Amino acid sequence: MELEVYNISGQKTDKKAKLDDKIFGIEPNDNAICLDVNQHMANRHQGSHKTKERGEITGSTRKIKRQKGTGTARMGSIKNPILRGGGRTFGPRPRDYGFKLNKKLKRLARKSALTYKAKENSIIVLEDFSFDTPKTKNLVELLNNFQLEDKKVLLVMANSDKNVLLSSRNLQKAKIINAASVNTYDILNANNLLISENSIKEIEKIF
Repeated sequence: MELEVYNISGQKTDKKAKLDDKIFGIEPNDNAICLDVNQHMANRHQGSHKTKERGEITGSTRKIKRQKGTGTARMGSIKNPILRGGGRTFGPRPRDYGFKLNKKLKRLARKSALTYKAKENSIIVLEDFSFDTPKTKNLVELLNNFQLEDKKVLLVMANSDKNVLLSSRNLQKAKIINAASVNTYDILNANNLLISENSIKEIEKIF
């Protein structure tokens, strides 16, 4: 597959970018995509939830009432989970929600996601560029040149560019990512992918 290469002004150049069919033209595997996205979301789960059990509650250890003769059940501690302000029984504890996936499956999932975007004609190849200063206005103009100002956009760069990254911080729907950090979730979460020329080479090296 060949795509036109555009400059940041939204104009076509005389260059064309060739997308490898082994990456952008495979038979998509929906199951691999589902597993990879689930893992991504699980890894983002903070897992810091915690409630205090009866052994962790601050309270008096005095026996509340006598053992017999009250006509009610025995009650030995004010920390009892039955009472208001008592400890929680079997409450949540900090845990890690992450799980392991094979590298080949994750690679297949990313290829499948890129293939879907290629089939939808949602990939735009840009000439390699940089900003002299970090200005949100520069990135907004770039998106406006492609009529993407109201869409979720993932901009894939070959290397980290501080000025471009800082220019995107105030834009809720735009995200900048390195080619080495491309993941299934970010690809599918974006309406359009803007990929720099050198990023394509980096993606081909990874896969």
